[in-house]
Amino acid sequence: MITVFGSRVGQDELEEVRTSLERQWIGMGPKTQLFEEQFAARLGLKNFLLVNSGSNALYLAIKLLNLPKGSEIILPSLTWISCATAIVLNGCTPIFCDVDLETQNVTAEMIAPKITVRTGAIMVVHYAGLPVNIQEVKGLGYFEHPIGWDIPVVEDAAHAVDSKIGSTYCGGIGDIGVYSFDGVKNLAIGEAGGITTRNSELAVRARQLRYCGIEKTGFEASTVKGRWWECNVVDHMFKMIPDDISASIGLAQLRRLDANQKYRKELWGIYQKELSSEAWLHLPKEPERDVQHSYFTYFIRLKTDKRDALAQYLYDNGIYTTLRYQPLHMLPIYNSTHLKLENSETLNAVGLNIPLHPSLSMTDIEFIIEKIKQFGRIH
Repeated sequence: MITVFGSRVGQDELEEVRTSLERQWIGMGPKTQLFEEQFAARLGLKNFLLVNSGSNALYLAIKLLNLPKGSEIILPSLTWISCATAIVLNGCTPIFCDVDLETQNVTAEMIAPKITVRTGAIMVVHYAGLPVNIQEVKGLGYFEHPIGWDIPVVEDAAHAVDSKIGSTYCGGIGDIGVYSFDGVKNLAIGEAGGITTRNSELAVRARQLRYCGIEKTGFEASTVKGRWWECNVVDHMFKMIPDDISASIGLAQLRRLDANQKYRKELWGIYQKELSSEAWLHLPKEPERDVQHSYFTYFIRLKTDKRDALAQYLYDNGIYTTLRYQPLHMLPIYNSTHLKLENSETLNAVGLNIPLHPSLSMTDIEFIIEKIKQFGRIH
């Protein structure tokens, strides 16, 4: 079966893991610190820390905002469930907004009507790695808020580890940025995530919170005289520290990132060229001139009601596809099924993610394209 998402790992990753095992250091240690430093340097981030998942990074990001209970956080409905879960578990209320039909991204125009006196933050998601216009969203804060204060923007860059607007990488544009490094992301570690902020005080607090709210680890405290094993707990928090095995894989993946991204872009270009003749398909929007895309996934839309049939046809021919993501407002758990978000619901009915990742061969791509075209001729 040709998978819809995937990564490329090999001897380099094995060697990095081997050195950690030989040093008997498999918990959080020197490789974690090294990955944090190298990732921050690559993206030009002032502060960055690794955690054990992108979902926990989202939770930590909301926690750092220290919003009053019941605050509303606006987010796109077309996103992964962890975005809304992080909001709810922090005692806040998710307020779903629609997305642009062509880009699958939120826009300032769609967010603005959702702002009220209860709005505590805005969460944006760079779908598939195509950057949201963050500056327009950030501009809403003062001018649109009824009380006139700035609204913090949480930037979910789970798909956008190599995306940027101008010279600034995604994740570092909003007030707090979040990354995902799970096994299918552009930088695939296994299970890990990251968080960044330009606010140094928040960065210090994030480091304290990720280890059960402990102000300093025993190792950090041992650099001063006294009972270093005694600790101070600054807040109630569960454990979300990373480990050096994951960080080892991450270091190797960082070295692969440029080559993987070049290949993803090449595959994207082949799809764009070869499928452009299929009049029954809407293809993804190309990035603007000053924008860099991460090409995390390739999302097509059908102009007919045959999406499910196409997915089944491809599956029957050994090609796995999916829909990322089911609009969250349509899930009963959020009590938002009364909402009408037209674009999100349209995408839910006609959209499909087809394979795009660095472990695909050119033979795989040719086969996928052949089968899509074949379906078009049949239907």
